[in-house]
Amino acid sequence: MSIALSSQSEMSRNKIEPVANEESDTKVILQSDGDQSRSSGFCGYLLTFFSFLLVFLTFPVSIVQEYERAVIFRLGRLLGGAKGPGLFWIIPCVDTFRKVDLRTVSFDIPPQEVLTKDSVTIMVDAVVYYRVFNPTVSITKVENANHATQMLAQTTLRNMLGTKSLADILKDREEMSEQMEAVLYAASKNWGIKVERVELKDVKLPTTLQRAMAAEAEATRDARAKVIAAEGEMKASRALKEAANVMSESPSALQLRYMQTLTEIASERNSTIVFPLPIDFISNFMKR
Repeated sequence: MSIALSSQSEMSRNKIEPVANEESDTKVILQSDGDQSRSSGFCGYLLTFFSFLLVFLTFPVSIVQEYERAVIFRLGRLLGGAKGPGLFWIIPCVDTFRKVDLRTVSFDIPPQEVLTKDSVTIMVDAVVYYRVFNPTVSITKVENANHATQMLAQTTLRNMLGTKSLADILKDREEMSEQMEAVLYAASKNWGIKVERVELKDVKLPTTLQRAMAAEAEATRDARAKVIAAEGEMKASRALKEAANVMSESPSALQLRYMQTLTEIASERNSTIVFPLPIDFISNFMKR
């Protein structure tokens, strides 16, 4: 009887032990699943944060400087006025923009041959200073405002100098610069460009013309020198005539002049001294 009870108790213990093992295994599995879910949740948050950060960093953001403006187009249409300075946002694949520099820009007009009004071929070059005062117009009204302004300056210079003679070009360069500035400003203001200053840098003449002008200038200087010398001789002759008239009227003045001449001769260190004698004294001496 005791043997049967012990065998039954052993069997019951054997049945309880597998159940306990199964419960412990279930707890271990549940704990591992919880750890995995927590780790996956943290990784998800981390990936989401980095995704938003990447989108923010790669989102089209641009900065324009104090001397710049941005002209924005949305689906090909102009979006308001020029933006800037500072930070501005655009929508990807929808907005496009172009930056415009508002600072004063200068460019040289290359040397070009110009036929003047008096049919003289000269080489002229100039420099032009301009700036953009309306960024929107400079983008929407002309394809390339800078290039257009340069081409306009070249043609204006050639056309204006063609109506002037060589003497006017050499004499009135400042006035011609102002006239050219006014013409360029009137033509380029519709492009949002303001021409601030135009300067004629150099006017080169042909070599033969330079020689001819140099010879003409030299001849003019020689003629002027001869005229001045003739005027001096004429004034000297008039002075001598007036002195002779005074001396003829006063014999004492002639004697004083005679004594002054002797004094001047005596003051010089000469071995030979010539004394002038009156003609009357010589004639009386010859008669004897």
